[in-house]
Amino acid sequence: MLNKNKLLLRVTLALIVVLMSGSVIAYSLFVQHNLWLAKAPVGAKLVPQDTLITALVSTDSGKWRQLQRYGTPNTLAALVRQLAQLEKNLLTDNGYDYEEDIQPWLGETVMIAYRGDSTSAPETESEQTAPVTLPFIKLPDLVILPINNPAQAKEILAKTASQKVTQFGERTYRGVQLRETQKPGSQNYSVTVLERFVVVTSNPQTMEEVIDTYKGVKSVASTPGYIEALATIDTTQAFAQVYLNLPTFTATAAANSTRSLSPEQLAQRQPQQGLVTSISLESDGIRFRGMSWLKPNSQNAYPIENTSSRLPRRLPANTRFMLSGSNLAQLWKSYAQNASANPLIPIPAANLSAGIQTTLGVDVQEDLLPWMAGEWVIALIPATEDLLTPPENQPPPMLGAGITVMILSSDRAATEKAFQQLDQVMETRYQFTVENTQLNRQPLVRWTSPLGGVTATHGWLEGNIAFLTFGAPIADAIVPQPQAPLTQTPLFQQIVPTKPSPHNGQVFIEVERLLNRDNLNLPQLPSQLDEMMQAIRAIGLTTAGEDQRNTRFDLFVKLETMLPSNPVPVPSSPIPSP
Repeated sequence: MLNKNKLLLRVTLALIVVLMSGSVIAYSLFVQHNLWLAKAPVGAKLVPQDTLITALVSTDSGKWRQLQRYGTPNTLAALVRQLAQLEKNLLTDNGYDYEEDIQPWLGETVMIAYRGDSTSAPETESEQTAPVTLPFIKLPDLVILPINNPAQAKEILAKTASQKVTQFGERTYRGVQLRETQKPGSQNYSVTVLERFVVVTSNPQTMEEVIDTYKGVKSVASTPGYIEALATIDTTQAFAQVYLNLPTFTATAAANSTRSLSPEQLAQRQPQQGLVTSISLESDGIRFRGMSWLKPNSQNAYPIENTSSRLPRRLPANTRFMLSGSNLAQLWKSYAQNASANPLIPIPAANLSAGIQTTLGVDVQEDLLPWMAGEWVIALIPATEDLLTPPENQPPPMLGAGITVMILSSDRAATEKAFQQLDQVMETRYQFTVENTQLNRQPLVRWTSPLGGVTATHGWLEGNIAFLTFGAPIADAIVPQPQAPLTQTPLFQQIVPTKPSPHNGQVFIEVERLLNRDNLNLPQLPSQLDEMMQAIRAIGLTTAGEDQRNTRFDLFVKLETMLPSNPVPVPSSPIPSP
């Protein structure tokens, strides 16, 4: 916060500018800009603008103790082990103790940042012998510690002059004195004090970039839309606030992609500017409330179609995965516009469209999208028990679950024509048996593979809802509408956020049963990833268009919880937090 003298000086200078220029507009914009910067999170004005991830993390020991309740014994042990190693690297190895040397003068939060251009050390242990590790726990490139007690902080910083554990060298950059560790064969650090902040970096170049930012180069706090987005999310009792720089993220991901465009070109084409979220610790999981927004010069616009889809109500209670949305045609359009600038999307829209036409004989633009402007849902549903447990001496089914797609058709005749085209291709090209039949007195078309094990059905539900199922036979789970729908289950109501409302999309994943597979015959995950996923019970997400440039979301991750009576001790220092 600015003291009164500095504030008076700035106001006086501003008035002089107004009198000299005669521009009241210039004055109001100047004041508005600085009021917004004053609302930036602590330390954000020192973080270079192109930083990949910036996180403001609480130093409240109570919140850190709450972390002991999350996860399985193995994942919690991994968290504790890695945090302890980071504490050792940052503090212990350099002769400091968190509770004695840091905590007395530290503020309520610390800012940590990942620049996105650092490389990790190669793995030396095999997957079979290596302990479980959490990939998102790594040494930050930048740590900014607010000073609440300058006198105590000065004493601790003076301690480095007589520090025997670590040798320190000193240099000056742009008038700022830096102190840097000099330990051969180990991670070295740069440390300095900028106003009321202690800044620690793991790279001398990063420290110079921080000082450049302090001297006037653009910071994260001056990123267009950043402070405005933070103001819209709930940060009450938040454990952390996180900002993801999406152009930098695109460039970082592109460095390992096979795209013809350079990372810089892909970053320039990225229409989104950023994503911010608050992270709150709840009794049985972690909640993320956030906002993503477009660049100021982006020609894209988010469609405002918050319809709160009714189709999830037509899914059975044992649904393991659900993804719903408001407009499938618009989703395809966005995919086609942005796939070229997203290195995480492996298949360009044009290639996917050509593949669908070659494989299924339908043109996406002409045969499908014209009637797909309504709400939609995709779900994974396990087959019935009698199919999953075949008679003795018979092999289990190839697939233990099926996928269903439901779409509210805007043109029934066009939908029927597309289904007829699919019927013909499946019968003539793939030799599937295509037959008109009935299920629970409702007409439908069934495809049966000549090799067995795979079936598909399509037809109509009331209200012009077209459906398609494939994989294991699951049509009887949705025809007719189930008496016990997914949306009425306690887990769905607990997991999937009710806000924002109305919304334009929801996700439900019952991770626990998917991992245990329930005879679903799903592919195995790598052992390290499988171990980490065992800590998650379910995931729920709700999204909505705030306006044409902003999208709001609420994500809840339900975690396994451990009894407080058997905690695993967490390192005392919150500084090297994820």
